[in-house]
Amino acid sequence: MSTVLLHLIATAQWREVLAAGAVHPLPGAQFVHLSAPEQVALPANRLFAGRRDLLLLVLDPDRIGAEVRWEPGVPGDPETMRFPHAYGPVPTTAVLAVVPYRPDAAGRFAEPDPLPVDVARRCLFLEESVTRRTAATEAPVTGGVAVRTPAVAGSRQHNQLLVAGPTDAVTLAADADAELGGSPHRTATLLGETHRPTAEALAAAGWEAEEIVVMAARPGGSRVAGVEQVDAEALRPVWAATWRRDVPGVSDAAVTDLVDRNLLQEEVVDARYLAVRAEGAVVASGILLLDGATAWLTDLATDPAHRGRGHGDALVTHALAIAGEAGCDVVGLGAAAGDWPRAWYARRGFAEVERLWCVTAQEV
Repeated sequence: MSTVLLHLIATAQWREVLAAGAVHPLPGAQFVHLSAPEQVALPANRLFAGRRDLLLLVLDPDRIGAEVRWEPGVPGDPETMRFPHAYGPVPTTAVLAVVPYRPDAAGRFAEPDPLPVDVARRCLFLEESVTRRTAATEAPVTGGVAVRTPAVAGSRQHNQLLVAGPTDAVTLAADADAELGGSPHRTATLLGETHRPTAEALAAAGWEAEEIVVMAARPGGSRVAGVEQVDAEALRPVWAATWRRDVPGVSDAAVTDLVDRNLLQEEVVDARYLAVRAEGAVVASGILLLDGATAWLTDLATDPAHRGRGHGDALVTHALAIAGEAGCDVVGLGAAAGDWPRAWYARRGFAEVERLWCVTAQEV
């Protein structure tokens, strides 16, 4: 792969592009404006200073298809600088990753941090990216950001710290107190194997720490008869029953938030809800998120009374087929390091590519 190229886009526009299958030149224009990573702050500051809803589409030039010409920018750009212009639609299958791009406190954009282009980092950061896109507010913390979404206050996923860069246990705990002190919980996701010492230090300090193995597989194959794509409303009762079964004593308000959080994804990513029925009732389900060339499989569950009948196999096989049809080249998921699904997914072609930790302070 050649050096990646970038395209600036608003969150709402990316959802429209996903539905259309490509970024098209604007009306009256001949090409799609692109940038190299070291250039992108120039158009961002000229056109979008202060905007907090921007995304960077990380593009593999070899997948764009259309001719890319390096041409002068606009008056005010360095005279010697040439920008890449794609003379034709840029397919979503060329998008390796979708990265939230935020300005500093003064509203200015800088050159982005290293971008997720390899399989491991693409899978590691997809769910984080989706969570950030759905957040009501975002604030910088050491090594990452704090996201808050009051509409689903009971969802730890949407009210937590997301930390990819360097931090330590003491700093993270202080950041959680400062940013999440009014939340029902203080939770953080530590993205990457390098955060193991921090997770272990927090566990020693009394935090609950769950190690998650990030796994990936190649999409493809054929759809499975008996698996259907449904709308979110068809799975609401299933999600609610699952939370009540798996979290004894959970409140009705929390269940509502945990169910509603899945609906937030529809606004920022292509969410496919998959189901298997028995005697008309949904007995197994899962969610496949399609985000350009990367997909994420989550919330795979089978009713206990219907386990051992191949429903999980059917859902995974069907999801891989859909991802392949959509032009994805990788499907990722997360599995608890010490639980049986990890080995179950491995037998179905998923291999470990990274690790992350979900840490939660134990309230007293």
